[in-house]
Amino acid sequence: MRPPPWLGSGTLGRDLALAAASLAGGLVLYALGWQPQVRPNTGVPSALFLPPLLVMCAAVGMRRVAPRASLAVGTGALAVDTALGNSLGTILVYTQVLYDACVYGPPRLWRWLLRVTIGLSLVGAVVGVISLDNWRGVTIGVLVVLAGLLPVLTGISVRQYRDQAAAERARAEQTARLAELDRQQAVSAERARMARELHDVVANHLSAVAIHATAVLSVPGLDRGQISSALRVIRESSVQGLAEMRQMIELLREPATGRGPAPTGDGPALPEVVTARLAEADGLVERIQAAGLAVRVRTDGTPGPLPVGVDLAAYRIVQESLTNALKHGTGEAELTIAYRPAEVVVTVENPVRAPGAGLPGAGAGLIGMRERATLLAGRFTAGPQDGRWQVRAALPTGEVG
Repeated sequence: MRPPPWLGSGTLGRDLALAAASLAGGLVLYALGWQPQVRPNTGVPSALFLPPLLVMCAAVGMRRVAPRASLAVGTGALAVDTALGNSLGTILVYTQVLYDACVYGPPRLWRWLLRVTIGLSLVGAVVGVISLDNWRGVTIGVLVVLAGLLPVLTGISVRQYRDQAAAERARAEQTARLAELDRQQAVSAERARMARELHDVVANHLSAVAIHATAVLSVPGLDRGQISSALRVIRESSVQGLAEMRQMIELLREPATGRGPAPTGDGPALPEVVTARLAEADGLVERIQAAGLAVRVRTDGTPGPLPVGVDLAAYRIVQESLTNALKHGTGEAELTIAYRPAEVVVTVENPVRAPGAGLPGAGAGLIGMRERATLLAGRFTAGPQDGRWQVRAALPTGEVG
C-alpha cells in the first residue's frame, strides 16, 4: 500500500511524522520509568525531562528545511537535559539529529561535526580514566562514540552515497542529452546531404529544359527542325532527370523495404551508389553540349580509380559548374581534369553574361560544392578570374587524416 502524498519521500509531512514517532518513543520510555541517568539526581523531578525531549523532537521536524537550526536547537535541548542528568530518550533522539545534520546539511557542517565528535570521544575517554582512576573510565568515551561519532559517520556515509548517486544521474542525463544532440546533428546533416543530392541531380536537367523552353517561346520564326531539336533536348533532359530521381528515391526506400544491400556505417548509404563517376564526365559533357553549351575538355595526367566519395564529389562539382555556365555564361566553357599523385583537380572556366541576363539562381550550388570539398578535406574556390568565372576543386585521393 502506497503512503499518502503528504508522507512521500522528501516531504515535510514525513519529517513531522518522524518527529512525532520520536516523541512517542520518548514518552513510552518515560511512562515505563526507564529514565537512566549518567549523573543520577534524585532532587530533579522526572517531568522536567519532558520539555527537552519535546524540543529535541521539534528539532527532528526541522531536519530538512533548516538543518543548521535543527542541530542548534537539538544541541541546546541536549545541554539542558545533560544539566538535569541526561535521559535516555533525549539522547537517542539526538543521535537522529546528528545523523540528519550530516545528511541534509552543507558539507562544511558534517566536516565540523566529525572533528567535534572525534575530539569529544577522546576527551571523554581521558576524563573518564582520570576521574575514575581506572582504565574502565574509557567507557565514557565509548558512550560518546556510540551517541555522537557513530551517527555522524553513518550520516556521512549516506550523504556520500546520495551525492554519488546524484552525480551518476547527472552524468547519465548529460550523456542522454549529448546523444540526443548527436542524433539531431546527424539528422540535420543527413537532411542537408539529401537536399544537396536532390539539387545536383535535378538542377542540370531542369536548367536545360528551362533554357530550351525559353528559346522556343521567345525566339520567333523557328522552323520545324529547330523546334524538334529543342523539344528533343527537353525530352532527353527530362527523362534523364526522372531516371536519376527515381534511382535516388528507390535507394532511399531500400532500408525500410528490405531491398538491396544492408546499410553500413552510421546510417543508410545515400546516393554515393548512384551511377555518377568522374570517368563518365564525357556523357555529362555531351548532354550539356546538346543543351547549348560548347565545352572544351582537357585532361592532365593518367586517369585512375578514385575513392567513391571523391569520385562522386568531383562528378557533382563538374555537373554543377557546367550547369551554372549554361545558365549564366555566354555559351562556352572549358573543363580541365588534372590527375595528380595525391589529388584530383577539376577546373571549370567560362565567360559570364551581364548581371541579370542569365537564369535566376539561389546560390545553393556553390554552397553544395564547397561543402563537398570541405567534407573530403579538399580545397574549393569560386569567383572571377581574369574576366572569366572559375570554379576549382582539389580533392585528395589518399587517406585523409
